[in-house]
Amino acid sequence: MNTADIFNTAGLGLATGLALIVAIGAQNAFVLRQGIRGEHIGPIVAVCALSDAVLIAAGVLGIGALIAAAPAAVVILRFVGAAFLVTYGAMAARRALRPQALLAGDGSSYPGKRGLAAAVTTMLALTWLNPHVYLDIALLGSIASAQGTQLQWWFGIGAMVGSVLWFSALGFGARFLRGFFAKPLAWRFLDGGIAVTMTALGIGLALGVA
Repeated sequence: MNTADIFNTAGLGLATGLALIVAIGAQNAFVLRQGIRGEHIGPIVAVCALSDAVLIAAGVLGIGALIAAAPAAVVILRFVGAAFLVTYGAMAARRALRPQALLAGDGSSYPGKRGLAAAVTTMLALTWLNPHVYLDIALLGSIASAQGTQLQWWFGIGAMVGSVLWFSALGFGARFLRGFFAKPLAWRFLDGGIAVTMTALGIGLALGVA
């Protein structure tokens, strides 16, 4: 094992991790909304990054094989996750019908400010109740194992770094959109899009097609 092998393997892990998380989905939509509102961004980004680190480590350790051996558990999780996503989608639709603008440039006085515990709990649910994340574990694990025992953890580290970079950019970078979201109509479009995304993902999960 040399430096080039480590660099290439970590780079593959970084690219693979980003490919799996850089997509429109429940987790990213929530992080974006929190970032625009300026609410608990640090803890939310930390929860996402730490959760991904645990999941990626599990994949490298071969937990994906155990998940594949327990399909009933994945089915149960699928319906629980679907119910949660549809409920969250309904809440977003309700907000879209009654949009409010940011009252200050930093988002600190946005009406209906969400508490830290509620924000973290929602983020944990959106992350861990998504059955697709466990399919990602199996995929990452299989690619990591293909790198060999000496390099598989470098692959995992690369994927973890990708997660940190993405969620940090999404959460902290969202503040540049606050000027646009000073208008209620902008929030109507955002929450309407979140409602459609969450509901579609929930229905897709329930039907087994998402």
